[in-house]
Amino acid sequence: MNIINCEQTKGKESWLIMDDRKNIPQNNNVVQNLILENREKLTITGVVDVLSFDDQIVIVETQGFGLLTIKGEDLRINKLSIDSSEVIIEGEIFNMGYSDSQPNKKAGNAGILGKIFK
Repeated sequence: MNIINCEQTKGKESWLIMDDRKNIPQNNNVVQNLILENREKLTITGVVDVLSFDDQIVIVETQGFGLLTIKGEDLRINKLSIDSSEVIIEGEIFNMGYSDSQPNKKAGNAGILGKIFK
């Protein structure tokens, strides 16, 4: 595990940590950033869709990296931008993890963006 960046702003630290895994698909055209600030605010870029969310779990589909699951308490989506493919999640964040499996896209099981823009 490599610590990429640590910033300290107004007494609060923000860490960006990268885990070197050999089985992550290499997609040179896709850039994704995860910025976690004090385990309270998570900014994610490279998001295709928000598949599911409630106050304890958020599942987003990313561009080329599979599903990203965020777990915590009092989670809420503060910003969802289709133009910039960015999502900001606030709350107490406990865990983030990728899974390689892609969701089965059924006609009646569209994500939030699919439901909004029918």
